[in-house]
Amino acid sequence: MNYYPAFLDLEGKKAVVVGGGRVAERKVLTLLRAGAEVTVVSPALTERLQKEKEAKRIRQVPRSYRQGDLDGSFLVIAATDSPEVNKKVAGDAPGLLNVVDVPSECNFIAPSVVQRGPLVFAISTGGTSPALAKTVRKEIEKAYGPVFAGYLAFVKSLRVRAMREIPDKRKREQFLKGLASEDIVGALRTKGLDDVKQTVLKKFLKLTGGKQ
Repeated sequence: MNYYPAFLDLEGKKAVVVGGGRVAERKVLTLLRAGAEVTVVSPALTERLQKEKEAKRIRQVPRSYRQGDLDGSFLVIAATDSPEVNKKVAGDAPGLLNVVDVPSECNFIAPSVVQRGPLVFAISTGGTSPALAKTVRKEIEKAYGPVFAGYLAFVKSLRVRAMREIPDKRKREQFLKGLASEDIVGALRTKGLDDVKQTVLKKFLKLTGGKQ
């Protein structure tokens, strides 16, 4: 099966995770970061999930799965250690469904992800080799370190200023394109964020007449 790559907007949407173990924990934390409203159906929770419940970041249905638990859900993840339960969840799911480690039961699969602020890499082998996806993820993590998150935060604010303070459209487009050049990427890796920010700001000030 070939999958269509997409990034989902889960802000405020109901996501149900069936299972309360370590695998379910990883899925829940990812859903929370995406802004989903998460319900966990499980008689027991990991220590971390219990803390999320106590902080009212997730809701727990403290029992085994029953038909009807998925009502109103936008996305469902079956993450129990019981193939029978996971299959039942798959049959009841009304929309987007992921059954952990069983691609044939899914209508979407969760990629291996590297995130550096708003920069997101999603790696998938279509369920063929999760181990290879993990290896590639580690390579990307090394190539694109946390410095890129800081740089993108800087670019976000500078872009707003550029749109306002560089009236010449051609010069503005050239400047913004330069913020993502191979030279910049290389300098971030070798010289660090502060050095790159200083270099970029000098160019910006030249275009804006030296205004801070």
